[in-house]
Amino acid sequence: MSPLLQVILLLLPCLAGARSSHLLEGLRVLKTEFALRLYRSVAAERNGTNFVISPAGVALPLEILQFGAQGNTGRQLTGALGYTVYDPRVRDCLYAAYATLRNSSRGTKMELICTLFVQEGTPLSPCFVEQVSWWANSSLQPADLREPNSTTIQANEGLFRQMTGENPRGPSWELVSSMSAQLALVSTMTFQSTWQRRFSSMDSQPLPFTCAHGLVLQVPMMHQMAEVNYGVFQDAVGHEVGMLELPYLGSMASLFLVLPRHKDAVLGHIEPHLTARVIHLWTSRLKRSRMDVFLPRFRIQNQFNLKSILTFWGVNDVFDPFKANLKGISGQDGFYVSEAIHKAKMEVSEEGTKAAAATALLLLKRSRIPVFKADRPFIFFLREPNTGFIFSIGRVSNPLD
Repeated sequence: MSPLLQVILLLLPCLAGARSSHLLEGLRVLKTEFALRLYRSVAAERNGTNFVISPAGVALPLEILQFGAQGNTGRQLTGALGYTVYDPRVRDCLYAAYATLRNSSRGTKMELICTLFVQEGTPLSPCFVEQVSWWANSSLQPADLREPNSTTIQANEGLFRQMTGENPRGPSWELVSSMSAQLALVSTMTFQSTWQRRFSSMDSQPLPFTCAHGLVLQVPMMHQMAEVNYGVFQDAVGHEVGMLELPYLGSMASLFLVLPRHKDAVLGHIEPHLTARVIHLWTSRLKRSRMDVFLPRFRIQNQFNLKSILTFWGVNDVFDPFKANLKGISGQDGFYVSEAIHKAKMEVSEEGTKAAAATALLLLKRSRIPVFKADRPFIFFLREPNTGFIFSIGRVSNPLD
């Protein structure tokens, strides 16, 4: 039995009679396990490369499908997520958590969007339409999924233009056309913010970064000397890691960095031992420390076919036109999901700060305070403080890629 399923079996009975605070705690554990399981699935496919994926952006379409799923299809979705939106307490707790994303403060924008593209002319259940429209930042949109020349869907164009200033038509999603296609799900998680304490662009300079295969590159390295939350921990087999928390403006979210303490340690040996319990233990034991922080600029944008990942997890029926039971969507048989695509982007920089400070090179020579120097592959995850949910997680193996 997988660790995730063990957590599910242990927690679901507890959720039934728990108070809201205990419910949120249980959901936080399940959400973190989901994030780590997703991370490992992607890491296995992208060995030694950069990637970022949004667990929230993946979970959202699965939650929406739960509103229409029945029978074995519903059970498979529940098994993947570890919870069901049919539980009113779970539904209310998740809705409140997603509402925090819409309360972006000055300097911080966090957007989670899911669009269900529905074959034109397909009748939908009014109840399903209402649930989707109410759930997070989701919507339904008619599309011609069967026409080979109309399989490029322009998704979330307003969000992409607002957040990045790139491509005014928004990102395109290439979907595989099918004469029997009924549904296509597209989810996007975008985050952009300024640091609570900004890095100075005048302190940035090229410094060596050792990639996974030993290649040493000169990369733009940001620097600041600041009071940060930091801790040194050991995983289950004794690997030492340093964890650093960098909060964003308004405390809307924090970026956590997990870095092997020893330069010869392989990140791939640490990744399998990360669990929800370990993440909670480490983040709760961080202590304030004045440190020299060196972090490379990086920008990652990638697209994933969730269908292959979910099928590997055992979520098969929803993609099978003969097995899918999604009668809650329209009341019809034969309704299934043709594609599930996810796109995520993460950019870390000084945010154009002009403040003057001593250069990193000088600080390296004279500083006697502890140093956190991300000059080798590391894991990062973006966490919302009120819920403890991980909204993005990824790996930097080469900041120049």
